Amino acid sequence: MKKELLHFLYGGDYNPEQWPEETWSDDIKVFKQADINSATINVFSWALLEPAEGQFDFSKLDKIIEELSNANFDIVLATSTAAMPAWMFKKYPDVARVDYQGRRHVFGARHNFCPSSKNYQRLASDLVRRLVKRYANNPHIVVWHVNNEYGGNCYCQECQAEFRKWLKDRYHTLDNLNRAWNMNVWSHTIYNWGEIVVPNELGDAWGPEGRETIVAGLSIDYLRFQSTQMLKLFKMEKQIIEESDPETLVTTNFHSLPNKMIDYQQWAAAQDIISYDSYPAYDMPKYHPAFLYDLMRSLKHQPFMLMESTPSQVNWQPYSPLKRPGQMRATELQAVAHGADTVQFFQLKQAVGGSEKFHGAVIPHSGRTDTRAYKEVKRLGHDLKKVGPVIKGSQNPAKVAIVFDWSNFWSFEYVDGITQDFAYLPIILDYYRQFYERNIPTDVIAVDDDFSNYDLVVAPVLYMVKPGLGKKITDYVASGGNFVTSFMSGMVNSTDNVYLGGYPGPLKEVTGVWVEESDAILPEKDVKLQTNNGKHLTGTLIADLIHLEHAEAIAKYDSEFYAGMPAVTENHYHRGKAWYIGSRLDHASLSTIFDQIIGSLKLKSLSAKGTALEITKRVTTDGQELYFILNMGNDQQPLPNDFREGYHDLLTGQSPKNVLNPWDVELLTH
Repeated sequence: MKKELLHFLYGGDYNPEQWPEETWSDDIKVFKQADINSATINVFSWALLEPAEGQFDFSKLDKIIEELSNANFDIVLATSTAAMPAWMFKKYPDVARVDYQGRRHVFGARHNFCPSSKNYQRLASDLVRRLVKRYANNPHIVVWHVNNEYGGNCYCQECQAEFRKWLKDRYHTLDNLNRAWNMNVWSHTIYNWGEIVVPNELGDAWGPEGRETIVAGLSIDYLRFQSTQMLKLFKMEKQIIEESDPETLVTTNFHSLPNKMIDYQQWAAAQDIISYDSYPAYDMPKYHPAFLYDLMRSLKHQPFMLMESTPSQVNWQPYSPLKRPGQMRATELQAVAHGADTVQFFQLKQAVGGSEKFHGAVIPHSGRTDTRAYKEVKRLGHDLKKVGPVIKGSQNPAKVAIVFDWSNFWSFEYVDGITQDFAYLPIILDYYRQFYERNIPTDVIAVDDDFSNYDLVVAPVLYMVKPGLGKKITDYVASGGNFVTSFMSGMVNSTDNVYLGGYPGPLKEVTGVWVEESDAILPEKDVKLQTNNGKHLTGTLIADLIHLEHAEAIAKYDSEFYAGMPAVTENHYHRGKAWYIGSRLDHASLSTIFDQIIGSLKLKSLSAKGTALEITKRVTTDGQELYFILNMGNDQQPLPNDFREGYHDLLTGQSPKNVLNPWDVELLTH
C-alpha cells in the first residue's frame, strides 16, 4: 500500500552540491521564511555519486539529506539517471543515442542515453539499488523521482534489434506485418525479420523527425516501440526502488507538449502519482496551460504534482520577459485549480554557471530576500500553508471530455497529402477553448477511458480509430451519450491503412454522413459557411465534401463549387446525438456551433453569465465546493454576480471583492 503525501508540498529543485556546505543552513532559513516545506534533490548527480565505475561516494548526499531531514523538510529524492558521467561514454560508447541522422552522440548535454543499451541498464540499476538501500528508511523521503523528463528517440543497431523483437511480438508473422504496413507499395515487402530497418533520415523518411515518412505504419510503430522501451527503463528503476521501499510514491516528471516521443497515457498506470513540469511561454494563450493541467489530472483521474515551474524567468525561450506583478502566484494557483496538489519550482537557488544560470529561482544571484520575486514566493507560501490542507486531495468533477490520443498525435502529423499544415494539438485546443471560455469543467481523456462518465465527448481529428473504438463510440451515443467529431476523423486503422467504403469509416453510422473528398484551403484563404438560421461562418485548412445519410445539416458551405453542400451536421442516433464539423472553423464560428450544441444539451457553466475570469471548481471528500476565481490577464475584471453573496475567500478570510485586479485570485467557498 502506497503512502499518500501528508502535506501540500511547496518547494522545488535544490542543488546544494553546487554550493559550499556552510551555505546550506542559510538557504534553508530563507526557504522556511517563505513556508517552503520540500526539496527535490539529486536529479543530476551521477558523476558526483559514482566518479568511476563501481566507485561510489555518497558522503555529500548523506550530508544534504541529513541537513534537510533535521530541518523537517519533505524530500523528493531523484535517482540521477538522466545525465550520464563522462567516464561512461568513454568506456561504453553504446550508452549514447544514435540520432535521426544516424550519428552517435558523445558526452555532453543530458537525456541522451539509449534505452536499449544493456550497459546503461546495468549501470543505472546498480546506482538506483545502492541509493534506495541507503536511504529507504528515511521517513522524510516522500517521493522517489525516477530519471527526469524522459523523451527523444534512439535509432542505433541495438534499438533496431529490439524493435525487430517487438514487431515479432506484435505481428507474429511477416505476412501480418507486410499487410499491416501495406508493404507492396514501392516494393517494400519484407521477407526476413533482419531486413527491417528503423526509420531515419537515411531510410524511410525525407524530412524532419516525426513529420515525413514513406511507410507511416513503420514510423508510428517505431514511436510506440520507443515509448515502450523508455517505459521499461522507468519500470526497471521503480521495481528496484520497491524491493526496498514498497510504500513511498514513485514518479517521473512529464514535460510540456508537444512531447511526441512519450505516450503519457501509456505511462500513467505505472506512475504512483503524475508529476508535471509547466513552463508556459510568454505568448501562450491562458487556456493552453489549463488544457495541459486538465490532461495531467485526467491521466489517472486524480490530483497531480506540479513538479517544476518557475518563480521568475525561464532561460531557454527565445524571449523571456519577467512575470508581471502577481502573475507568478496566479499561474501557480491556476495549476492548483486544475488539480495540482503541489507547487514546486525549478529552481530554489540560482546556479552560478551552466546553461540554466539565468533561469529564475527563489534565491537569486544577489542572495537577497527583498526582491519582488522572493516576496511573491513568500506570499504564495503563506497562502498554501493556509489553504493547502483544505485543497489537498480534492477532485475536479467534469461532465465534458476532450479526447487526446498519442497514436492520433503521431499518425495525423504523418499525413502526406491535402495540406502540409496539419497539426494535432492546435486543433484540439480549438475545441478545448470552447469549454474553457465558458467555464465548463472538462477532462482530457484517452480513447480507452470510460465515456459513460460524460454527458458530452469531443474527439476532433480522430484520424486513427483502432479496432473496437468505432463500436465503443456508437454504443456510447446509442445509450444516450453525445459526441462531436470533425474533419479527418475515422480515416485509418491502427496501422495507418485507410478504412474503405467512405470516410469517416467506423464513425459513418453514428454520424450519419459520408465524406466524398476534402478540399485543401490555401494559406491566407478561407471558405464561407452559413447556418440554418442565417449566421455566417468562416472555415480554413480543409473543407470536407459531406453527403447526408441519416444526419441533417445545421450549416452549409456558402462559397466554392461545393456551396450548398453540408458543412456541419447533427445526427440523432437512438438515445443520443452526434455532430460532424467538416472544416477548421475560426474561433467565432466554432463558438456559434458550440452555442447550439451546449444549449441543446443544457451543459452548465460555473458562471451563469459570460466572464473573462477563469473559474474552476474542486470538491473535497466531504463535499465542500472550492471555487478558484482567477484573473489571468492585465486588466481589471468584475466578479460575476453568482459569487457576490454567500461566499467568503479562504485566502483572505473576507468576503469576495467585486473587482479582481490584474493577476488576482480568489478561492471562494460557501
